[in-house]
Amino acid sequence: HLLFVPNADPPHKQGQGVTPARHREAMVALAIEPEPTFVLSRLELEREGPSYAVDTVAELAERSRAEGRPEPWFVMSAEVLDDFHAWRAPQRILELCRVAVAPRPGAEPLDDSWVRARFPGREERFRFLPGPELDIASTAIRARVGAGQSIAGLVPASVLDYIERFGLYQAEGGEV
Repeated sequence: HLLFVPNADPPHKQGQGVTPARHREAMVALAIEPEPTFVLSRLELEREGPSYAVDTVAELAERSRAEGRPEPWFVMSAEVLDDFHAWRAPQRILELCRVAVAPRPGAEPLDDSWVRARFPGREERFRFLPGPELDIASTAIRARVGAGQSIAGLVPASVLDYIERFGLYQAEGGEV
């Protein structure tokens, strides 16, 4: 299964307007509902303080070991991986899980040589996935909604309905 873990308190967005966690959780639940192997995790939503990936990965790795399952994989886009070295305890994350990297339009193409330069000796911890480069970013979706533009086709209909119902991302009157 693939866990989706919404942040409760994203550390990289401290002091910025962030959509309340209850809305982000609800939109993730709606988006993944049709896929039986996709699972919403409330792990970070239930933890106090900033949501650091290393804490989440440590807990998931411990659960996997206790249940006799293989080590977890952390799926991220190439643009996110480009900043991975600046995360809290990236080496610890690599001890606890493997990283699957999805391609992303506009992101620097990354490969094993990129990993060798930044995480020498850890090349086996990364797998670069083939696949479509989806050019859908949450920042762009929020900007389109704020500008009164359609996001139909960019998000599932259930998520679009939720955004409209709660007035999310509106320039005025709704929640950011």
